[in-house]
Amino acid sequence: MKTVTWVLLATSLAIGWGCARSDWIERTLVTSDVTGVWEGVTFGGGSLTWEVHLVLQQEGAKVTGVMRASGPNSRGWSTEVAIEGTVNGDTFTFREVTGPATRREYHVNGDVMTGGVQGWSRATLYRRP
Repeated sequence: MKTVTWVLLATSLAIGWGCARSDWIERTLVTSDVTGVWEGVTFGGGSLTWEVHLVLQQEGAKVTGVMRASGPNSRGWSTEVAIEGTVNGDTFTFREVTGPATRREYHVNGDVMTGGVQGWSRATLYRRP
């Protein structure tokens, strides 16, 4: 009886370990490459719009680059900030290196990214050839 109990316990642990490993692989899987120049318009905060320009470099899951935004509504201001983030599957998440820790999340589909700041802004960005 003790042998059967130990075999069942060992089998349960092996199955549990395998499930945990699958989750770890899914979290670290990089299926999208966001390297390049991306441009588009962000809509947020009512009628506010910004032109957005990203220049990105990707090494594995890590992404660094620069975000340039102009707006809102042609009031003449522009800003350029360093950004850093990660790619997980087809999701690109980043934040400004200095300044507000606002997290932006985009779904990558080839040469198009859609997303923004949840509950505040939405954007579609296109990779320049």
